[in-house]
Amino acid sequence: MAQEFKRWYDFDPLLLKVINILENYQNELREQAEIFLKSVEEKVSKEAIDKFYDMVKPINGGHRWYDKDQVISKTVELLRVVPVDIQKKVANQFIETLGEYGINIDDNQ
Repeated sequence: MAQEFKRWYDFDPLLLKVINILENYQNELREQAEIFLKSVEEKVSKEAIDKFYDMVKPINGGHRWYDKDQVISKTVELLRVVPVDIQKKVANQFIETLGEYGINIDDNQ
């Protein structure tokens, strides 16, 4: 039986939903991604985030959908490396924030 490839966010339905939302609404949600990055910068520092991103960003621009926009790419990469409990917290806050802005995302995403 062939082993199915799983991405880091495929194991959690909430993370999968958030990543799918980001992928499908990149332009509309870029501002939310910038707010997320700024809140992380306040806790860690912009230099630390930039240094981290320089280490993980793909060579030659990358081929993943989120590599096309540096803000979205940084957001996804930060979400990827934080502990699972932080991932869940951030994902829930993201969904709640969308609701506050009147953006309702159904559970079929």
